[in-house]
Amino acid sequence: MTSLGGATMGTSWSARIVAPVSGLPEGIAEGIEAVLARIVAQMSQWEPDSDLSRFNRAAPGAWRSLPPEFNMVLAAALVVAERSGGAFDPAMGALAELWGFGASGRAGEVPDAGEMAEALRLGGRACVEFDPLLLRACRYGRAALDFSGIAKGYAVDTVAAYLRGLGLSDWLVEIGGELRGNGIKPDGQPWWVDFEAVPGSPLPPIRVALHGLAIATSGDYRRNFEVAGRRYAHTLDPRTGMPLDNGVASTTVLHGECMLADAWATALTVLGPEAGLALAEREGLAMHMVIREKAGMREILSSGLAAMLE
Repeated sequence: MTSLGGATMGTSWSARIVAPVSGLPEGIAEGIEAVLARIVAQMSQWEPDSDLSRFNRAAPGAWRSLPPEFNMVLAAALVVAERSGGAFDPAMGALAELWGFGASGRAGEVPDAGEMAEALRLGGRACVEFDPLLLRACRYGRAALDFSGIAKGYAVDTVAAYLRGLGLSDWLVEIGGELRGNGIKPDGQPWWVDFEAVPGSPLPPIRVALHGLAIATSGDYRRNFEVAGRRYAHTLDPRTGMPLDNGVASTTVLHGECMLADAWATALTVLGPEAGLALAEREGLAMHMVIREKAGMREILSSGLAAMLE
């Protein structure tokens, strides 16, 4: 088995690949790096010349052509946004910038209430017009795309597709904690992985086999800042403009596509325990949620996940 890895998207990537009898194709690591570089060039808000950054700088009302992959990710993000009632929104980049969780990276200050109200009123998915058939979109007001809740998952799927295209069937791909597995290891075992644990959680670990499955986790412990004794998590509620304060420490979703596992994990986290579980049941999602309470931490499992663990 060959292990490869590197840096991408402000984090790391890794791939564990079982070589066929004929051996691995030459240049496979470089091929993966090229796949990831292409996605960054399209979808990174931290790269000023990316397609996403250029879209966000475009004059309001001006249509811009989109690369096919960008187009597909935006389409998927808008579907999750619609089905979650706006708990997920790929066009809240202006709001993320205000809170310091965007490309400027100036987290540490609570933004002015008037600025937040303006970003909410003049931003969000309602201020993006999208024509998926013609691969184009335009923005209005202060709408700015932010794919941080879906791009890593898409990158995992794209690397997986690259490996399949090389005729490889047994591998585990990971980017920043999002994973997708296929086939089996050399010992005949599937790719067993543990759910990402909340730091300090006493809850027992959950282990699953990623056989044709992907897993993504949204956690409030990854990025945050504190002001006057109050902690502000990096996940924002697109409906209120505020960082989450609903007790959700983490949400993990298992799905056939890592892109959708990524987006749904964010949406369910925003919705919180009751509404999040209700949506997971309605969408048939395999979800695990950890809630912080005064008495400690408790976990919620959707029926889809509970059935998988039986």
